[in-house]
Amino acid sequence: MDAQETGRWGAVQRRDRQFDGTFVYAVRTTGIYCRPSCTSRRPNPENVAYFDGPHLAERAGFRACLRCQPSAASGEPLLDRIAEVCRYLEKPHENLPSLRELGARFAISPHHLQRQFTRLVGVSPREYADSHRRARLKSQLRGGDSVTDALYNAGYGSSSGFYGQAAATLGMNPVTYRKGGESLEIVYTIASCRLGYLLVGATERGICTISLGDGEAELIAGLGAEFPGATLERQEGAFGSWVAALLASIDGQPIELDLPLDIRATAFQRKVWEALRAIPHGSTRSYSQIAEAIGQPTAARAVAGACASNPVALAIPCHRVVREGGARSGYRWGTARKDALLDREAAAAHADRPLAVEQEGRTHGFSVPLPGAGDPRFQEAINRLDESVARVLEEAGLSEEELAAWFDLNQPLPTPPPEQALPREHVARR
Repeated sequence: MDAQETGRWGAVQRRDRQFDGTFVYAVRTTGIYCRPSCTSRRPNPENVAYFDGPHLAERAGFRACLRCQPSAASGEPLLDRIAEVCRYLEKPHENLPSLRELGARFAISPHHLQRQFTRLVGVSPREYADSHRRARLKSQLRGGDSVTDALYNAGYGSSSGFYGQAAATLGMNPVTYRKGGESLEIVYTIASCRLGYLLVGATERGICTISLGDGEAELIAGLGAEFPGATLERQEGAFGSWVAALLASIDGQPIELDLPLDIRATAFQRKVWEALRAIPHGSTRSYSQIAEAIGQPTAARAVAGACASNPVALAIPCHRVVREGGARSGYRWGTARKDALLDREAAAAHADRPLAVEQEGRTHGFSVPLPGAGDPRFQEAINRLDESVARVLEEAGLSEEELAAWFDLNQPLPTPPPEQALPREHVARR
C-alpha cells in the first residue's frame, strides 16, 4: 500500500466526510463502490480499490452503493434523493403516498426515509405532501373552481374526510374560503398603546388576528387584505378582557389570560408556535434553539419563516426569538417594537425577582429596598447587566438555576432579626 492508499484507507476507517468527493473506494468481493464516509461494514483492505471519481469506478464495472449514494453530486449523500421525493410529493395523488410506497419507489427503507427526510426538510413526508395538497386546494378555490372539483384536483380522495378537517386546513369551511371569506364575520376593535395602535379581530371561534401599527387606517387596510371577502365590523370596546391582557403584555407583563385562537397553520407552523408560547416571560430563544425544541435541529430557517407568518402578535410571542448570540433580528411589526417589547419584559421580569442579602456566601430569605431603584440610569444599568449575564450563561450552556445551585443560593439561612441591619456592601441581587 503506497502513501496515497494508506491515507485513503485511513479516511475510510474513520468514515471521514472531509474526503467525500475526492475519491471513492470499491470492494471487489461485492462489486460496489462507496464514499469514504459510508456507514456500511468496513471491508478487508486487501479487497479495496480506489478511484478518483464515480465514473472511473463504474467504468471498471462497479455499481454505486444505495446507502451512501456516491454518484450524487451533493456532499450530502441523500440530498439529491430526498429532493426527488419532494418533487414527487408536490404532485397531485389520489391518496397521499405511504412511507412504504415511497421507500419502494426511491429504493430507501421507510424508516430511513422518514428520519432523513425530516432531518433535511424539517417536516415528515406526509406533512410535506399535505402542505402542498392544501396549497393546491386553496389556489383552485380562489380560482373559482367548485368545491368538489377543487378537492379532487388537489388530490383529496374523498370529500368526507376533508370536511372533518376543513377548519384546521382553511380556517373556515371550503365554500366560505372559495368566496374569499365571504359570509365570514369578523368583529374587530382598535386600541391605542405604547407601541402605536393595537388591532384585535375575532370570529365566533376565537381571535384570528392581532396586529400592531402606526395608525388605524393602516391596520384596517391590512385586515381587509387578509380577509378580502369577510364582513368586517368594528366594535368599540369589544373584547375588553382580551385587549386588557394584550395591553398589559405590551407594558411588559405576562399574559395571564388563556386567549382562544382561531388561526390557520401548517403542521410545522403549529409546532413552532407552540414552542414560542413555551418561552418563559422575560426570556429569549434563538431560531436554532426553537428548531431543537421541536425535534428538527436543521430547520432554523424554516423556524424563522414560521415566526414571520405568525398572525397573532403577542399571543404567540415571536418577538422572543433572536439570532445566535442574542442579536435581535427582524419583526413583522417592526424591529423598534420588538426591542421595546423585549426591554419591557426583561425589566418586568427583573423587578419580579426577589432581592436578597448576602452574607458569608449564603442568602438570607428577606427582601430589602434596592438603592437607586427610582433612578432610570440605575434601571438601565441593571437591564444591561441582565443581558450580559444571560449572554454569558447562553455561551456557557448554563441555566440560571444551575448557576444558583453552583453558588449554593437555594439554601436560605434563618432570617436575622430586624435590628441586625447589614452594611450596604452586602446588599446583592439573587
